[in-house]
Amino acid sequence: MYKHFFKRILDFCCALAAIVCLSPLLVVLTLVGAVKMKGNPFFTQPRPGKDEKIFKLVKFRTMTNERDANGKLLPDDVRLTRYGKFLRSTSLDELPELFNILKGDMAVIGPRPQLVRDMVFMTPEQRRRHTVRQGLSGLAQINGRNAVTWEKKIEYDLKYIERITFLGDVKIIFTTLAKVFKRSDITEENCDTATDLGDYLLQHGRISQTEYDQGQELAKKLIAESK
Repeated sequence: MYKHFFKRILDFCCALAAIVCLSPLLVVLTLVGAVKMKGNPFFTQPRPGKDEKIFKLVKFRTMTNERDANGKLLPDDVRLTRYGKFLRSTSLDELPELFNILKGDMAVIGPRPQLVRDMVFMTPEQRRRHTVRQGLSGLAQINGRNAVTWEKKIEYDLKYIERITFLGDVKIIFTTLAKVFKRSDITEENCDTATDLGDYLLQHGRISQTEYDQGQELAKKLIAESK
């Protein structure tokens, strides 16, 4: 009953309450972000949700849109600002996802919504993580987040969907809050952003360059078809 009925009701109520309580902070971050990012303070990106339906995840922007002479975006570590690092280290950049939860795209707790270009490199078994709504936080986030391997992260996701309970979700919420205050497990060691699954598999020789290129093209096609 909790998994199929009460969880969604509680998600909606919690997201609505959080938006109301945090509205002053959301307004301040929106205004500061508009100044720091010299424009739109929000970042949206297509992510696969429940049943692999692609939705637009919204976050506070942490990187600028600076490009080189050829119009190509500069590397992440160049575009990531000091303000952006602060947002990430405190997880404040995730707050706009409360609206995704309110809309029904996401849940408070569940597997984190990964990139479409990550999903296409997952095995059929690993893609079972998309049989539930993706979460603001989840079992993988309280067990290492970006500090663990992709295999381990997905293993935690699959473990979560096998047994979804109210008490389990409450435990994840409080553990997440503790980690946010400690600012732990935000990114991989010596990396400003997490490595994509396709890049990870290619670097470790799990897939060929041809398979990598095919996966990237498939991801682009899926995103285009979702618009």
